[in-house]
Amino acid sequence: MTTTPRLTVKNLSTSFPTEDGLVRSVADVSFSILPGKTTAIVGESGSGKSVTSLTLMRLLPKTANAQVDGSTAFVTREGNTVDLLSLAEREMRSLRGNQLAMIFQEPMTSLNPVFTIGEQIAESVRLHKGLDRKAALAHALRMLELVEIPAAARRLHEYPHQLSGGMRQRVMIALAMACDPTLLIADEPTTALDVTIQAQILELMRRLQAETGMSILFITHNLGVVAHHADDVVVMYAGRVVESAPVRPLFASPEHPYTQGLLACLPGKAHLCGGAKPKRLFAIRGQMSSPLAPPPGCAFEPRCDHAVEACRQAIPPLVETHPDRQARCIRVPAMHTLARAA
Repeated sequence: MTTTPRLTVKNLSTSFPTEDGLVRSVADVSFSILPGKTTAIVGESGSGKSVTSLTLMRLLPKTANAQVDGSTAFVTREGNTVDLLSLAEREMRSLRGNQLAMIFQEPMTSLNPVFTIGEQIAESVRLHKGLDRKAALAHALRMLELVEIPAAARRLHEYPHQLSGGMRQRVMIALAMACDPTLLIADEPTTALDVTIQAQILELMRRLQAETGMSILFITHNLGVVAHHADDVVVMYAGRVVESAPVRPLFASPEHPYTQGLLACLPGKAHLCGGAKPKRLFAIRGQMSSPLAPPPGCAFEPRCDHAVEACRQAIPPLVETHPDRQARCIRVPAMHTLARAA
């Protein structure tokens, strides 16, 4: 039986005009997220992960004059299908923070320093659920208890600077979950936290997802987190999707050279790029090309050890290699054989 995705993104592109030319941060990105499932977007800094999420949330700065193309299909709580990119701003505001929520990477810059924690959570509830101030504060207290904030009744009246980094991130989750969203976008929510707090936050998100059935779009560069918490993976490089697959097949047999390189950077995984396990940790050579001067062919070609002349001629298409798997590489059969041999 086919399940309708909670969100389907088709050919999403986001470009920014600059004095030096047009910067295409996201190019022809397509993916989907099933209800109750987690799709992870991975890639190094500059690959377009955060711009993708901000484009979907319609939170790009107006001064950036972003040029956005493509379409989305978001299934609302009522069962209606809407295009997030073409909705009127008033309709988008009714969804944002309500059915569509986001956890930002750095809570200290996302929370308002002049309002208490309780007031910030209550504001969202009053706006979207129509509760009065007393009821909204009571709901905010329940949310703080839900995310296991210690001494929640006291924290309700404290300001962001009075909380630790881990507690601020829990507050961000409480704020995002306050209106029971059906889709949660988490933009590297644990990057600034130590590993112990990171594990607690990830377990909290997993529990809330199991209790509410929400879908999660998880943006990260931490492949260990992806392996344990994602159902599907979208690998981005230089603004494009280079590979997408369910998490287990992708980790078992990565098909794109970039995905192989990312996994090989993990301790004990260097053999994925061929040969015996070396004593030194593998590193992808070079760096990503400037978005103002991308290579004419495959964006990863200058850093790829398996590139041939054809890789320099044209941007390869994203093709289906197996059911539910896609890769953007003309040498996919060779890469697949290499991964199997390793």
